[in-house]
Amino acid sequence: MHPENKIQPLVSIVTVNYNNAAVTAALMASLKTISYPNLEVIVVDNASTEDPGEQVLREYENAKIIYSDKNLGFAGGNNLGIKQAKGEYLFLVNNDTEFTEGLIEGLLEVFYQHPDAGLVSPKFHYFFNKGTIEYAGYQAVDPVTGRNGMIGCREQDHGQYDQLAVTHYAHGGGMMTSAAAIKAVGLMPEVYFLYYEEFDWCEQFKKKGYQVYYQPKSLIYHKESMTTGKNSPLKTYYITRNRMLFMRRNVKPFSRALFMGYFILLTIPKNTLQFLIRREGVHMKAFWRGIYWNIKHFKTDDICAG
Repeated sequence: MHPENKIQPLVSIVTVNYNNAAVTAALMASLKTISYPNLEVIVVDNASTEDPGEQVLREYENAKIIYSDKNLGFAGGNNLGIKQAKGEYLFLVNNDTEFTEGLIEGLLEVFYQHPDAGLVSPKFHYFFNKGTIEYAGYQAVDPVTGRNGMIGCREQDHGQYDQLAVTHYAHGGGMMTSAAAIKAVGLMPEVYFLYYEEFDWCEQFKKKGYQVYYQPKSLIYHKESMTTGKNSPLKTYYITRNRMLFMRRNVKPFSRALFMGYFILLTIPKNTLQFLIRREGVHMKAFWRGIYWNIKHFKTDDICAG
C-alpha cells in the first residue's frame, strides 16, 4: 500500500435500498458535501418494485448498484455489499441518514488509535430535530428482560457525551469496520432478517477480542424508520421474534431461563392485553407469529449456536 493511502485509505460505503429511491438519493447527495476523497459507494437494492438506479446515479454518478433478485433483509443486503466491497474499511449505513463533514475521518481515527477496534459508530442526531441526540452509545442488553436503551436518546446535545467510549453495541444505522475484522469475525448473521442482527454481530466481534466504540467527533443525521415505518406489524413481528432469538443465541443458560420466565409471565400477558385494548389485532397477530417462529425453530442447531 502506498504511504499516502495509509492516511486516506479506501472506505467502502454500503447502504441498502428497498422501495425508497428518493431517500437513498438524498443520502447520495449528502455524500457530495463531505471532503473525504477516497470512497467507494455501493447501493444494494433489495428487490424493490421501483428501480432506484436513475435517481441514485443522478446524485452520485460513481455509485455502484447491486441488484438482488429477492429481499435479503438488512443483514443479507449488507452482506451482499460487503462481499463486493474493495475498501480497507467499510461503513455500513442506513439509506435514511445524511452525512456531515468529518464523519469518515473521525471513525477512521478510532481504528488508528485503538488496535482493538472492531466496530465504530458515530453520534446520531435526529434528522428532523437536529441538536437532539438519538444515539451516544448503547446500554447492555438486560439479561432478564432482553431489552436495552440508547445512551443520550432524546436529550439535547450540550456536549455531555463528547468523550470517545467503548460501548456495548454499534448503531445498525451507521457502523464502520475493517475488512480485516470481517475476515476474522464473519458476515452479519442473516437469520434475523431485520432488527437485532447488529447486536448479535457485535457479540461475535467481542468474542473475537474486538471492542465496539462510540465516536462523538463523527456526527450523522438519521431520519429513523423510513423503510419499515415506526409502528408497523412487520416491525412488531421481527422485534418480538428476534428479541427471543438474540437471547437464545447470546446469553448463558441461567440467564436464558430467567428471560424466558420473564417473557412468558410478563411480556406476553402485557403485550396481548395492550393490543386488545388498542384494538390492534394485526399487531397482536404479528407478536404471536414472532413467538411461534421461536417455538417452531426451538431445536435448530445453527440458530442457537452462539
